[in-house]
Amino acid sequence: MSGEPAKIMIVDDEEIVRVSLRNWLNEDGYEVTCAESGKAALEMLDEVNPAIMLLDIKMPRMSGIELLEKVKGLNPEIQIVMMTAYASVETAVEAMRIGAFDYLVKPFEPEELRILIQRIIERQALQDENVALKERLDASLSDDIIGECPQMKAIFQLVEDVADSDSTALITGESGTGKELIAKAIHANSQRRYMPFVPVSLGALPETLVESELFGHEKGAFTGAAFARQGRFELADGGTLFLDEVGDLSAKSQVDLLRVLQDSKFSKIGGNREIEVDVRIIAATNRNLMQLIADGDFRDDLFYRLNVVSIELPPLRDRGSDIELLAYRFLREYAKKTNKPVKEFSKEAIEIIKNYDWPGNVRELENAVERAFVVVKDTVIRSNHLPFSIQSKDEELSQTSLEAVEKHHIRRVLAEHDWNITQAAKALEIDRVTLYNKIKKFGIKKEV
Repeated sequence: MSGEPAKIMIVDDEEIVRVSLRNWLNEDGYEVTCAESGKAALEMLDEVNPAIMLLDIKMPRMSGIELLEKVKGLNPEIQIVMMTAYASVETAVEAMRIGAFDYLVKPFEPEELRILIQRIIERQALQDENVALKERLDASLSDDIIGECPQMKAIFQLVEDVADSDSTALITGESGTGKELIAKAIHANSQRRYMPFVPVSLGALPETLVESELFGHEKGAFTGAAFARQGRFELADGGTLFLDEVGDLSAKSQVDLLRVLQDSKFSKIGGNREIEVDVRIIAATNRNLMQLIADGDFRDDLFYRLNVVSIELPPLRDRGSDIELLAYRFLREYAKKTNKPVKEFSKEAIEIIKNYDWPGNVRELENAVERAFVVVKDTVIRSNHLPFSIQSKDEELSQTSLEAVEKHHIRRVLAEHDWNITQAAKALEIDRVTLYNKIKKFGIKKEV
């Protein structure tokens, strides 16, 4: 409804009522349609498509209550206000049970009607905002995290299954596999979706700052504490706290975290008051916590508190066709961001991407595609646009022969010069005939 005047339909068998109400509402800028009976209203309902209807309860042939039931059956989104005399207020209350938004008792003043209409519009606007927000949140799992391999499909199902519980979850996997995206998806599909999602990277914090970061501090609690500060637990109250790199916590910080998980209470540094919070914890690590427990570097009681729901993300190299799927996803994203008309990868480029083992996982793949967008000049990403560390992993370069290296280098230079033989020969510091002979010898073909 935003940006356009609300459409209102008046249904009353008395012409003087219809005219008066129409004049009032027209003055406020609304688009008004009138009908003298329930039958007439139903006949024009689809064409007018009103957001609000004002229905008189007492009308011949079809009463306002009967019309209310029919309209709600056809379009439950229409907000309906019943108009009634004092003698039939009880009937109007019954209409609200059926689905009317409210009722007005005749005679009523223009201001009374104006306030009620405005209340309906504000409520509809709020509902529209909430629906739009929910659609964005609901789309987060499919939009931000994509995958067709069996492992990822199982993880998507697990996210949906556990989202509405308040159980702690532990997400494991190599660096760059998307652990924070999974945590966000759990939050976005949970009943906490409208409350904060608060991430904190524990591995990036010096040990001396972990306690302050998690629990906050009071003014003067330590040197440099010029102001009181809320910690991440307090900021996440009602929502989700994502503890990344939880395996890097010191022994003391593990004890502090365990205490909060047990009691849902903590005190700020320098404070005496206990603060109680309602927070769902999702933790993540790329380390082997069971090995850390065996080595005495991680508490087993904290592990079992965190590991109520376990989600293990596979490395990208084990996700088969997802590699190409993700590469094209990033291609579309960067094409949109950079306004470059880049539409595809060459066959050779996509083969290199699919055959590379991606030790940095999804994050490394995204960075590689971004790098390609920096250097690409036309509509196709070719092998020479990829980072050299990835090119050098091509199967031919896994061989040690000088011939394989030479073939790869010639092919890369040809691609860089868009197969302009003269320019490529000049760059290689050989003549055109020699370059032609090498192309024939190595069976090098132009990428498509």
